[in-house]
Amino acid sequence: MPVAPPSKSEMKRIAQSYGFDLSDAELDVMAAVCRGTLASYARLDQLHAPKLAVNYPRDAGRAPQPEENPYNAWAWRCSIKGAPAGKLSGKRVALKDNICLAGIPMRNGSAMLEGFVPDEDATVATRILEAGGEITGKAVCESFCFSGGSHTSDSGPVRNPNNPAHSTGGSSSGCAALLASGEVDMAVGGDQGGSIRLPASWTGVVGLKPTFGLVPYTGIFPIEGTLDHTGPMAMSAADCALLLEVIAGEDGLDPRQVGVKTAPYTQALASDLKGVRIAVVREGFGWEGSSEPEVDETVRRAARWLAGLGASVEEISIPAHRDGVHIWTAIALEGATAQMVRGDATGWNYRGHYSVGLCDFYGRARRARGNDFPLTVKSVVLLGQYLSDRYNGHYYAKAQNLSRTLRAAYDQALKSADVLLMPTTPMRAMALPPADDPLAYFGAALANIHNTCPFDVTGHPAISTPCGKVDGLPVGLMLIGRSFDENSIIRAAHAYESARG
Repeated sequence: MPVAPPSKSEMKRIAQSYGFDLSDAELDVMAAVCRGTLASYARLDQLHAPKLAVNYPRDAGRAPQPEENPYNAWAWRCSIKGAPAGKLSGKRVALKDNICLAGIPMRNGSAMLEGFVPDEDATVATRILEAGGEITGKAVCESFCFSGGSHTSDSGPVRNPNNPAHSTGGSSSGCAALLASGEVDMAVGGDQGGSIRLPASWTGVVGLKPTFGLVPYTGIFPIEGTLDHTGPMAMSAADCALLLEVIAGEDGLDPRQVGVKTAPYTQALASDLKGVRIAVVREGFGWEGSSEPEVDETVRRAARWLAGLGASVEEISIPAHRDGVHIWTAIALEGATAQMVRGDATGWNYRGHYSVGLCDFYGRARRARGNDFPLTVKSVVLLGQYLSDRYNGHYYAKAQNLSRTLRAAYDQALKSADVLLMPTTPMRAMALPPADDPLAYFGAALANIHNTCPFDVTGHPAISTPCGKVDGLPVGLMLIGRSFDENSIIRAAHAYESARG
């Protein structure tokens, strides 16, 4: 489509928004310069940019029927079969509905994206199919993935299979519910503030947020480039390890992937923990106003089990952990406003693959249907834009610099320990909030991220594995390791699972 040159009035409006004082004569000169420059854009319209590969045939799939969707966890059903043999042969895999899958609708939890159908496969989808897995559908996620609860998707709340009146956690809510109800064997979720580990904790499944950059984010709807992670969810640490082996590694298209180190993760599985040093982080317990004593005690009991399996277990203090949520907040507010909203889910200034069809569709949709953003995103944009306008990026920049201080604090602790341990969430799954209570809506969306979000800031790998139930609701044990040392946390999680059954 030809690029229309800006009118003189449009140029004047833009000039004023930047504080430029241009005369009519200067605007005439600018208009002439623009017309010449736009010749390059006319040529771009004639060129064909590369897209992500689509290597396996599929049909359009179908919307799920109510009787096959009791927890409202399916966004779309399909059957895309990959290679005839491979590591994932026989495995049914769901993808979070922010992951591009060619020919299959992608809504990212929002009616705003109704009608968008990607024309390319995300790298993780291609790798699953190449390994012989079957992609059986897209899992519901929270609206624009900005919730730690499971009540914000425009398709309705995702219900917890352990108790349908309670949240599954978010934003990979559908992935967790499908796993917990036995609908799939594996899933790929996303994690910017805990969105793999939170639903894993509240539904009793296993969720692994890999080291930042280990798994390519190529072809996935972003929130904030320095927080974006994608990774495996399953019913066991062993299956998480298997899926991670398939999807990990550089693809040459994701600028987040720097110095990536992969490993044979399934070879880390062991039934004992002799020689493994585990540090129980004091600051991960006893969050005022959030922690439930029963949850803390269940996790401490799990730590004692790990000691019984041969690990050395001691309690340590990392005071900086309590600042992690504050650092995350500043990065997420201004960063998400800039990339996910103003940047039309693309952003600028990086070398890598850009999903052109996604930014085209979403950019038009958000301008026409901005009111369809959920309250969580609206609040982020209002405050994120205010902070950028008023303080010129000061707090975003400071938080990004403080992220190195936070990372160093964990790294220091990991010099004398192989694994850090704390509750995944300070509380059990919350009840789904009433639809007519905005304050309850926000509380259920963002009150459970205290322990998870710091590791999106620092990029350390973290896994949530179930360690018991309180009043029928699961409790998650979170294990954190050194960057690119997923093997240590997988080993500890698997050993605990093997001992507890």
